[in-house]
Amino acid sequence: MLAQTNRITSGSDYKAVVRRGSRVVGPHLVTYLRTNSDATPPRFGFIVAKNVGNAVNRNLIRRRLKAASYELLSTVRPGTDVVIRALPSANAATWSALRTELSAALHKGNSR
Repeated sequence: MLAQTNRITSGSDYKAVVRRGSRVVGPHLVTYLRTNSDATPPRFGFIVAKNVGNAVNRNLIRRRLKAASYELLSTVRPGTDVVIRALPSANAATWSALRTELSAALHKGNSR
């Protein structure tokens, strides 16, 4: 489970990352990354819209993304904000597929 310091909770922070951050698009996820000059812990936010599925499926996907983010937390540079938007195809994706895609997106975003 992600700690409170590792979560984006403000709507304005979500907007800032999505609008001004770099974007990495995959088959199941769109990952937005924005690096700040601060040495704050990395923060994650999740967007799982109704077009992904019903409430049960959306919550399952959100829990999978949170677990994958927790595992990959040490690979993200301090001061980075990450917003992960699930696409409708994420409904049929396995946990390992989502984790692999998120790992690749974070690696690609960190190398920029």
